[in-house]
Amino acid sequence: MSILIVGGAGYIGSQTAKRVAQAGLKPVVFDNLVYGHRWAVKWGPFVEGDLADGALLKDVLEQFKITAVIHFAAYAYVGESVTNPRKYFRNNVAGTLNLLDAMLDAGVRDIVFSSTCATYGVPTKVPIAEDHPQAPVNPYGETKLAIEHALHWYQRAYPLRFAALRYFNAAGADPDGEVGEDHDPETHLIPLALDAALGGKPLDIYGTDYPTPDGTAVRDYIHVQDLADAHVAALDRLRDGATNLRVNLGTGRGHSVREVIAAVEKVSGKKVPARETGRRAGDPPELVADPRLAAEVLGWQARLSGIDTIVEHAWRWRQKRSERT
Repeated sequence: MSILIVGGAGYIGSQTAKRVAQAGLKPVVFDNLVYGHRWAVKWGPFVEGDLADGALLKDVLEQFKITAVIHFAAYAYVGESVTNPRKYFRNNVAGTLNLLDAMLDAGVRDIVFSSTCATYGVPTKVPIAEDHPQAPVNPYGETKLAIEHALHWYQRAYPLRFAALRYFNAAGADPDGEVGEDHDPETHLIPLALDAALGGKPLDIYGTDYPTPDGTAVRDYIHVQDLADAHVAALDRLRDGATNLRVNLGTGRGHSVREVIAAVEKVSGKKVPARETGRRAGDPPELVADPRLAAEVLGWQARLSGIDTIVEHAWRWRQKRSERT
């Protein structure tokens, strides 16, 4: 069975391609390399292309006899989405509609969609369950919610089955060191803290007056390999006949910015220079998943998502990347 991984040259997509191959399936990566990396495609064929090219998408689906799609391809910088929303709606929404239409034309019915906890906006209750109201506070989250809505209506009208997986904070790196996080610009806390520990610019701590135990924002960090495992589990459920899954992917436990810094210092043996600054607009004090539905419907739970393990794998990857560059 051939699985099309759209955005498969990126951070989570490349890890998922490896996991798909380990499951005995053939990953076919489709990526425009705007944020992905050619070196991250290691486990199957690669097609360079863009979601705007519906004809190419249909050709790839037919040429490789694709049986299901895992869709990661999206712009994901929250701040940029606020200043340039048309870029986000054109790529994330219009591009995904092209993908869905190409799937229907090619007779491919199963899709696992990379959604996000950003669809919930500022939560009114923590931990966050799947029935929590979805009220995004930025265009990035709005585009992901728009696709969840589209999938709902497409599934009702056409022979389409979907799983929308709402990630919390993806982190860590491949335990084998083959792929990992390599963003430009980098905005994620753990790699920024690692860079600061290695002599880069001091880490900015955005907000120290939140109503949390140490005053800094709390997030639910999930290991990238655990995320990849969840995608394979979702594919299995769709093949078993599930039609419209909406599932949180998290651990149920949050860590503050200061706790993450402490973990980086423990693993690296180095001090993380940091500077305190004001809150960023729209940053909730706490984002933590209720992961019970994922265990129930996917038979999945996070196995590698202890914060020390996440940081250890990210640290090894950061050192390897430094050697490569």
